[in-house]
Amino acid sequence: MSTTPDLSAAAWRKSSYSNGDGGDCVEIADNLPGIVPVRDSKAAPEGPALTFARARWAPFVAALGEGSL
Repeated sequence: MSTTPDLSAAAWRKSSYSNGDGGDCVEIADNLPGIVPVRDSKAAPEGPALTFARARWAPFVAALGEGSL
């Protein structure tokens, strides 16, 4: 049994915090049911992705914004 999610249908979009000159490129795909994958599109665009349960994504982003992570 594989625990690796199928990300072939992921519609990746660049984070609004990534700058336009090629630096800090973080992408997420929020079109998949139940999960939100995140990847570094600058260092490894076809590489691994970190996946969050959809219910955990908003609290994670909020914690980042508060500086508590």
